[in-house]
Amino acid sequence: MHAIARDRSAFQIAAESPVTPIIVFDRVSFQYGTLPVLDQVSFSVAPGTVNCVIGPSGCGKTTVLRLIGGFILATSGSVSVAGKPRIHPTRDVAVVFQDYSRALLPWRDVYANVSLALEAARVPRGERRERIESMLELVGLKDHAAKYPSQLSGGMQQRVQIARCLAQDPTILLMDEPFGALDAMTRGILQDELLRIQEERKVTVLFVTHDLEEALYLGNQVVALSANPGRIARLVEVPLPLPRNQLTTREHPDFLHLRRDLFSLTHGHKV
Repeated sequence: MHAIARDRSAFQIAAESPVTPIIVFDRVSFQYGTLPVLDQVSFSVAPGTVNCVIGPSGCGKTTVLRLIGGFILATSGSVSVAGKPRIHPTRDVAVVFQDYSRALLPWRDVYANVSLALEAARVPRGERRERIESMLELVGLKDHAAKYPSQLSGGMQQRVQIARCLAQDPTILLMDEPFGALDAMTRGILQDELLRIQEERKVTVLFVTHDLEEALYLGNQVVALSANPGRIARLVEVPLPLPRNQLTTREHPDFLHLRRDLFSLTHGHKV
């Protein structure tokens, strides 16, 4: 493992892989007014993989997701998705937010909350039921379709939000610390559920987290950012065997080595 040079083009990085990347950041900088947030950020993402973005607060992790989502535009450099410049939001990219309690409509039951994505896409009413029921079965909520968000645990509410995003059939799923507010047991369960769903649906995942262990457990690649402004500190390919397991994966020598290395990197000292 080694730090990636700041001036290295993401197209050079992508060219080393036989797989055409679905997302490419090429020397991307972004600033809010006069405040620099990202500086010359370059990396690429292979389709059908899980990619975790880590780094200290203020390093621009959420900004990376917003750029991929097309909600903001780079100040300089380029962001491309599926070979096209990312200049506005599209339905093939869905976002799962951390605050699931505010993401769901409290006056709609589980079925109707998932239906919201299909209504927005103007899917005919007659075609919605099968897709909604399929998504609820996928996330393990088929028997809870008539319940309201207030009747669900935090983990179940987050499953509803994931089901709603998947209902729009995205190729890319952006997740901004979606499990951060959950207890450790529920978090582990949803990590495994996400990996199962991702494998089944072959969706590309960009997952922001502060948790190094979560990033290594979920990710095929970890994008580590440094702060003030955000720069690539390291791009880490995660060689851990699949499928992942909450016990054996976390005890694997490569997991322990990578955790130690990334802890040293993100905390700015040797351990």
